[in-house]
Amino acid sequence: MRHNASRTLALLALLLPLAASAHTGVDGGLHHGFTTGFLHPLTGADHLAAMVAVGFWSALAARRAWPDLLWAPLAFAGMLLVGALMGLAGVQLPAVEPMIAASLLVLGLLVVTRVRLPAVVAMAVVGVFAVFHGVAHGYELASEQGAALTLAGMACATVLLHAAGIAMGWALRRANAWLPRVAGAAVLGLGATLLAQAI
Repeated sequence: MRHNASRTLALLALLLPLAASAHTGVDGGLHHGFTTGFLHPLTGADHLAAMVAVGFWSALAARRAWPDLLWAPLAFAGMLLVGALMGLAGVQLPAVEPMIAASLLVLGLLVVTRVRLPAVVAMAVVGVFAVFHGVAHGYELASEQGAALTLAGMACATVLLHAAGIAMGWALRRANAWLPRVAGAAVLGLGATLLAQAI
C-alpha cells in the first residue's frame, strides 16, 4: 500500500512542472488539427487534473453507478465546448487563468471531502469552471484554421480523461479511504500553486 501511494505521489509531483503548458498562448499558434487537439489536454497539468478530478469525484460521491456517474462529466464536457466556442467568437471573460486555478481548488476539495451534491448543483459547479477552461482553448484557436477538428480532438480527450477518473474513483471508493484524499490534496495543491502564479 505504501509503495503504491509513494508511486502515486511521485507521479503527481512530476506533473507539477507541466502546469504552465496548457495556458493561453503557450503553443505559439501551433494549436490545430484533431491530433493536436486530442493531445493538448494531456500535456497541461491544469486541464488534465481538472478533467480527471471531475470523473474521480463523480465516482467517489455517486450513490449508484447510473446515472450519478455521468452528470458532472457530461456537464463539464458540454460546457467546455460552449466555452471554446465563446473564445473563438471573441467573447472576453475576466480572470480566465485564476478561474482555471480556482477550479482545481474546488475540485480537489470535492475529491478530498467526497461531498455529494444534487445533480443540478454538481452540473452547475463543474459547468461554470468548464466554461473558463473552454474559453482558454478558444482564445488559442481564434486565429487558426481547422478549429472544429481541434475542438473535436479536445472533446474526445476530455471524455477519455473523465472516463479514466471515473474508473479510478470507482476502483478506490471502497477499497481505500486515504488514497483518494491524497489525490484530491494534490489537485488542491496544484490549484493553489497556479492561483498564486495567476494573481
